[in-house]
Amino acid sequence: MTSNYTNEKKYVEAKKSVDKLKIFYIHLAGYIVVVGLIVWNFIIIEEGEYKNAIIWLNCTTLVTWGIFLFIHGWNTFKGRILFKKSWEERKIKEYMEADETKTWE
Repeated sequence: MTSNYTNEKKYVEAKKSVDKLKIFYIHLAGYIVVVGLIVWNFIIIEEGEYKNAIIWLNCTTLVTWGIFLFIHGWNTFKGRILFKKSWEERKIKEYMEADETKTWE
């Protein structure tokens, strides 16, 4: 009974982690799209009385959203380092097992 409850609790925690990761990637994709649109706006902007205001607004949007994206990423990936020692060991084992399953003719 306890094992079943523990497995269910682990599943719920894993699902929450996956949901947080999915939301972060959606946030990142939206940021990339907006950056592309703002870069396009910088390319097509013409001289005029509002040019400086438009550039200031675009830069402010990029910086502010970038800060919030960084904070979101920090909260999503806290405690994780990109290449931990356990990751390296797991990849080494994965490649070793892949080599064992290959058959040479």
